Amino acid sequence: MASTDTAPVREHTTPGGASDSADVGAGLDALDSVAAQRSSLGEVLRGKALPPLIGVLVVLALWQGAYSLHLTSSYKLPSPADVWHSLEDLWYQGTLFSIIWTSVWRGLSGFLLAVVIGTPIGLVVARVKPVRTAIGPVLQGLQSLPSVAWVPAAVIWLGINDSMMYAVILLGAVPSIANGLVAGIDQVPPLFLRAGRTIGATGLTGARHVLIPAALPGYLAGLKQGWAFSWRSLMAAELVASSPDLGRGLGRFLEDQREFSDMSGVLLGILLILFVGIAIELLVFTPVERRVLRNRGLLASGQ
Repeated sequence: MASTDTAPVREHTTPGGASDSADVGAGLDALDSVAAQRSSLGEVLRGKALPPLIGVLVVLALWQGAYSLHLTSSYKLPSPADVWHSLEDLWYQGTLFSIIWTSVWRGLSGFLLAVVIGTPIGLVVARVKPVRTAIGPVLQGLQSLPSVAWVPAAVIWLGINDSMMYAVILLGAVPSIANGLVAGIDQVPPLFLRAGRTIGATGLTGARHVLIPAALPGYLAGLKQGWAFSWRSLMAAELVASSPDLGRGLGRFLEDQREFSDMSGVLLGILLILFVGIAIELLVFTPVERRVLRNRGLLASGQ
């Protein structure tokens, strides 16, 4: 005889399935509590500060070991202490910060100008097909062109002055920023654009409130690359072009030390250029990138 058992399958239920909703809510609360946990200062230092510090110490140890073993002449490879003494000389002369600031100011101001120019170019190229067909390959080609190749042309066009410096920076950075924005817009789901048009967000309004926010990860990658090209372009221009009116930046300092055959100064110049690039990355772009990822749910709130 067939069974007529009609006992409920689920246990601990309430009318309307309230227990299921409670379970789901409890699960979401648990996930939120896990995501909201912040790392302690010690964990942050061990996880983020200690590994780079160990890496630096390893490089210094290898450098000192190569110097102590006389793998090459001290003229070609000075010791870390020799480079440190060159840094002290700049400090006592009172020129260290002026040299760094000259290049940093040019690099940042040129980069901001490149953002102002590259952003509308990227928008037009991404949204207007005839323009993309005509200009898109040119932007890709310009991005692959070494920045130093623009220096002789810029010197002939503009002379050895600040305008030449900024021209080289723009020619190096604008294509990267525009291409980054184009790549970001290409990854925006069409549904976002249709939703924006539905609520009247078209033209510049749609670009500001829908298109650019949706394309922000790709755009941010383009900005980071644009800064890298700005900094490289500036260093190339300062290395090649020399004039008292330009002041003395990091690139000019590096070239001066080469002319004096001062290898300690050359290495110091390289390290200062590297330091500025890393500092801008950590102080400007990394916090912005983490905030974008966190707002999109791609990064835990405690990180």
